[in-house]
Amino acid sequence: MTSLFDPLAAGALSLPNRILMAPLTRARGTRAHVPTPRMIDYYRQRAGAGLIISEAAPISVEGAGWPYSPGFWTEEQVAAWQPVTQAVHEAGGRIVAQLWHMGRLVHPAMSGSQPVSASATRAPGEGHTYEGRQPYVEARALRLDEIPALIADYVTAARNAIHAGFDGVQIHAANGYLIDQFLRDSTNHRTDAYGGPIEHRARLLLEVTRAVADAVGADRTSVRLSPNGEVNGVVDSDPEPLFTYAARELDKIGIAFLELREARPNGAFLGSPQPPVSPAIRRAFKGVLVLNGDYTAEEAAAAVENDKADAISFGRPFIANPDLPERIRHGFPLAQPGDMATWYSQGDEGYADYPRYDAALA
Repeated sequence: MTSLFDPLAAGALSLPNRILMAPLTRARGTRAHVPTPRMIDYYRQRAGAGLIISEAAPISVEGAGWPYSPGFWTEEQVAAWQPVTQAVHEAGGRIVAQLWHMGRLVHPAMSGSQPVSASATRAPGEGHTYEGRQPYVEARALRLDEIPALIADYVTAARNAIHAGFDGVQIHAANGYLIDQFLRDSTNHRTDAYGGPIEHRARLLLEVTRAVADAVGADRTSVRLSPNGEVNGVVDSDPEPLFTYAARELDKIGIAFLELREARPNGAFLGSPQPPVSPAIRRAFKGVLVLNGDYTAEEAAAAVENDKADAISFGRPFIANPDLPERIRHGFPLAQPGDMATWYSQGDEGYADYPRYDAALA
């Protein structure tokens, strides 16, 4: 029977356990999207994860819609990431970079231009800017002649990540961001080769993945999807055939692993009336499958033991528990993260100041 603490081979990555650190936006970069030294300690402290998936990192100015998010399109950014990956490796860890384009969720106050999406749509609510929250504006449909340059931006970012010392990359195709806006029919109203039938709506995801895999190796490339539920105003009317098709095609590429951020009926972060698609994806995708979605340690162990997934990624528990795998292994209590305002602040509080568990003080 497989346990959370059995090793796992995921493409070129040899993971010492199956407790992965999910991507967590923490906003500790600069306004120029350059990583800062305080990020070194934060990631090093969490190197006990079987694998760290970095916070989402934008691939370009046009794709950067979250203030202070560290990116991958300049030499300065790459150089500043290097001590982060070095620290993780020195602590015995492994880390991949998540590549991000936010599409219609990029406010012009951040990028200086109208956002792009699959179609001319407007996201609900307000976007993050350096001047505070502002209502989203309508995105324009990405033109066919712009798609090659977009794919090239993903490739450049992937190569930069490897140059910065990352062990691989993850393509962020979930949570209502650009690739997800192409995938799901609530935001993709196109009538060309990137819209309409499932095979067309999945085209951008697959073209980006193939290009990145060709650049850095399929065995160092992974993908994140969010197959069920509405996120950032993006949802699909019939997700199972869409995402099982995408999973089968990603399997043919031979990616290192596929991660699913799946909404659960009573999820703390987001819930969904749509049933989970992961059982069908598990049948369609023969590679390493990682599930994410408010799992407790007990639920995670059961999912792996019952072969519902090969590993589980944890997000918020890693905020206050830098030693999360050891706490789970020994049954130590989990600390709760403090004030949510500190999660996305630029200070040290609530970032790298959470202690490891000390049994002597318990």
